[in-house]
Amino acid sequence: MTEHLLRIEPAGAPRATVLILPPLFDEANRLRRTLVLAMRALAADGFAAVLPDLPGQNESLVAPDAVDLAQWQDALADVAASLDGPVVVASFRGGALIDHRAKAAAWWRLAPVGGASLLRTMMRARVAADREAGIESSLDSLQEAAKTAPLLLAGNALSPAMVAQLGSAEAQPVEPLRSIGLGADGIAGTPLWLRAEPGEDAAMASEIAADIAAWSTTCGIS
Repeated sequence: MTEHLLRIEPAGAPRATVLILPPLFDEANRLRRTLVLAMRALAADGFAAVLPDLPGQNESLVAPDAVDLAQWQDALADVAASLDGPVVVASFRGGALIDHRAKAAAWWRLAPVGGASLLRTMMRARVAADREAGIESSLDSLQEAAKTAPLLLAGNALSPAMVAQLGSAEAQPVEPLRSIGLGADGIAGTPLWLRAEPGEDAAMASEIAADIAAWSTTCGIS
């Protein structure tokens, strides 16, 4: 099944295509506006920029609780294979957990995070929300429930396979790779994925685009 794909083209023939892989689950919503700004900046610099929906995400007709990390890895690899010319995969946070099967000329990661950390954060939010609603739950009880039925976390219904795979998932080695964080030695900006509501940081988007472009040149993509 073909999923929706947002593509922003440069004025002329693209230098390369940057395949944008946003954070996973609710973090994606908080960063999307900034990622689209980065895509526009990349297009202004001569790159095509692509932001795909994977099965179970956004406009997809696949049920969210019917997918897992392995399916996302395969789907992302299929998207990369469909793109012409050099491909640079740019992943953010949990997106780095599913980018290694894609065939690319280079990889770029911002603040990659392990699956267990993502899962723990979402489960703690669920426990807190349950407590406010007068429902008793715990990390252990949620883990147990997730073994046999989809688990609702941060507005997402996660399949038992997704929960199990997240628990041990780590970003895999790829080459050539630039992995960068936020702050003095990385991209200047704020961790928008931690905010309660979606936000936008135009300066951060410009830095992201410039760093991806510079890394592409370093990797021989002109």
